[in-house]
Amino acid sequence: MKKSNIRNIYTIFVFVALAAFDNIIIGLFPPLFSSIAKDLKVPISSLGIVSAINILVTALSSILWGYAAGKYNRKKLIMFGTIVWSVSVFITSRSNNYVELLISQICTGVGLGCIASIGFSVITDFIPYRYRGMILSLWGMSQGLGGILGALMASLIGATVSWRKPFEIVSIIGLLLTFLYIFVEEPVLGASDPELKNLIKDGSEYNYNIKLSEVKGIISKKSNILLLLQGFFMNITTGSLIWLPTLYIAKIQSQGYDNKTAIIAAGYLYAIFQLGGLSSAFFGYLGDIVQRKSYKGRALITSFFVILTMPLYMTMFAIPMNKLSLDNSSTYAILLSIIKQIFINPWMIGIFILALLASATQSSNTPNWLALITDVNLPEHRGAAFSVANLANSLGRTIGNVGVGYILALVSIFKGEPNNYIITLIAFQIFLVPSALCYFKMANTNAIDITKVKETLTKRSKMRKNS
Repeated sequence: MKKSNIRNIYTIFVFVALAAFDNIIIGLFPPLFSSIAKDLKVPISSLGIVSAINILVTALSSILWGYAAGKYNRKKLIMFGTIVWSVSVFITSRSNNYVELLISQICTGVGLGCIASIGFSVITDFIPYRYRGMILSLWGMSQGLGGILGALMASLIGATVSWRKPFEIVSIIGLLLTFLYIFVEEPVLGASDPELKNLIKDGSEYNYNIKLSEVKGIISKKSNILLLLQGFFMNITTGSLIWLPTLYIAKIQSQGYDNKTAIIAAGYLYAIFQLGGLSSAFFGYLGDIVQRKSYKGRALITSFFVILTMPLYMTMFAIPMNKLSLDNSSTYAILLSIIKQIFINPWMIGIFILALLASATQSSNTPNWLALITDVNLPEHRGAAFSVANLANSLGRTIGNVGVGYILALVSIFKGEPNNYIITLIAFQIFLVPSALCYFKMANTNAIDITKVKETLTKRSKMRKNS
């Protein structure tokens, strides 16, 4: 294997690993809501606000990071951003009151913004065009795995040691990642686009930089508008899923188990029930195949899978965990008994199958959304386009996260646990309908905008070569 290929693989690995961390931090919170609320003596609903603000600040700061990525050295920028969020997460672990927790999480969001925009900008320049969806699925999958890992850390470490310890561990790992960047290669802008292949091969540079005057055109591009709206609606639903561990806790407690057992078991169930997300690479590859046949293909096939997710999750939420038998003598005993229940308890078998299918079809969204926003934008515009669209994603996720708390309070007047959680989470699945419709609508605009990008890159390549 060539040295350059090894360096590329290493760079992709580092950035894929990095992408997990924003979701690890997000995933840490929900299972620890009750523990943090008790320690800091605040209402549990106020912690949902902290989580939502962190998501929102991450998205807002990513716009500035994304603009900077089109003008400055991306490697140095992301090293600085990583140090910011790592130190802020450590300060979170030392918070003694609600204000300190809120401020440290705001600072964490500022640092995390670099992961979304700069990380995306860098990784798209390393990925071969033909496999854009499949490899970008690793980026999306790592975020899903990050959420699972965060929930597991919260359940296993936070519930048994202290809610502060998981944050300490994540901050230390973040600082270690900073040293890995030293060996990361700064990619050539546009290196993954086939239209620029000969230009770059001949030693020339694609040195177009984003201009402030171009931002309006990026935002107003039809495909970008639809991708922005699709992500907004999709993330209202996925934002509500942050409350899944709390739903599982309520279901487990309804079977007579104590809070500590329920928290640990819910963390395990959240991880196991999201395993369908590992099929993201398959859906990204499927998107690559249909996109080669038609520029409309990726959007149409993703639209189908997004709408299919809705009835699967709705049914899964409604099924009770009847006859649940857990050995709560240790954390490992709980895990073994959960695995056993998935094979012998018909109620748990049903929930597991539906959760597997729902998380699988949901995972089709991320790689294909990332591939499309790459395809319809010029190389120097991708970081900024992603940042703006990611803001819409985060606004949606914030609404989903905080909205569950408000709707839950209303539903709880009429229904007790776990039915109040079931009804609330089912209601938030309805936003998958406009999300799927946006994909269906953008099929035509994608074909137009992708063609324009390719024509522009071909024209620029010939101009540079002849100059």
